[in-house]
Amino acid sequence: MDLMHGEYKVPGGKLIVVDLDIADVHLADAHLANVRLSGDFFLEPDEALDRIVGALEGAPAEASAAALAKRVDEAVEPSDVLFGITSEGVGIAVRRALGLATSWDDIDFEVIHGPVVHPMINVAMDETLPEDVAAGRRKPFMRIWEWDAPQVVIGSFQSYENEINQEGVERHGITVSRRVTGGGAMFMEPGNCVTYSLVIPTSLVDGLSFEQSYSFLDQWVMEALEKVGVKARYVPLNDIASEVGKIGGAAQKRWANGYMVHHVTMSYDIDAIKMLDVLRIGREKIRDKGTRSAIKRVDPMRSQTGMEREDIIDVFLHHFQEKYDATLGEITEADLAKAAQRCEEKFVRPEWVYRLP
Repeated sequence: MDLMHGEYKVPGGKLIVVDLDIADVHLADAHLANVRLSGDFFLEPDEALDRIVGALEGAPAEASAAALAKRVDEAVEPSDVLFGITSEGVGIAVRRALGLATSWDDIDFEVIHGPVVHPMINVAMDETLPEDVAAGRRKPFMRIWEWDAPQVVIGSFQSYENEINQEGVERHGITVSRRVTGGGAMFMEPGNCVTYSLVIPTSLVDGLSFEQSYSFLDQWVMEALEKVGVKARYVPLNDIASEVGKIGGAAQKRWANGYMVHHVTMSYDIDAIKMLDVLRIGREKIRDKGTRSAIKRVDPMRSQTGMEREDIIDVFLHHFQEKYDATLGEITEADLAKAAQRCEEKFVRPEWVYRLP
């Protein structure tokens, strides 16, 4: 009988491979058996491998990645040297072998660009499209937004008055919307930033902490940024920065139906003066450095790459498509109609936009 097989690549580390079987599979005490652990990691002394495998043998088949990692931690001695392998990674590899955690290769992705819509529609689709994915009406996807008017999107838990300068909003004709995810306010004009939404099963981040999941889900875009000449790094919890300044940030929302949205907005050619006229930049963000330093907080990709936004987007789309063997998808008229209805029911209503005044 073939063993179950699971793999996990530790970000910045090595590949962890687990092969195993389940004993008493039809009983309440079904547990792991015939566990094999391998990979290109480094582990000293050799006996440490036997101790880790021994700790996994007999573990409940339904054990969480955290519970499995705890078993590994208890088997590791202070003098052991682990390089490229983590207890959390072992737990995730076990869960993947059991089919309880998903890898990128398990997901049949689509990649979508646009369409150009009203700002509110994009925000609504971050709620309606995940519903369709969870119901099996649509494949998981990565979608790059396009919109036809300037907007500020505030986080689900932000105070409107604390974040928005209403006089600036009215002066510049800005649409203010509240998204379903947390995080901070984003100033977005057509053509001045790159925003994408990734809709996936939460099983893809099984065993990862919230902090780990952010950088894990954005590995592909860090690679794409490198292709366009931006040396980017992740700044916990959810910021993407380069050598010369902040580029953007990420946010997530997880639903009980087993799916989640993870989205990122990165500046391309931001009008920082207008941004500061629309947003109230908090004292903690500016401190005593003044407006000039506040403007420097967001560094656009245009100044670093010299590339047109459309060319950068093409690199992003092609990289995701090639990396995850994604097919081209589209937003249908039915998708737009559903999002428009959700706008009327929720996203344009004062009860939602000003729910935290």
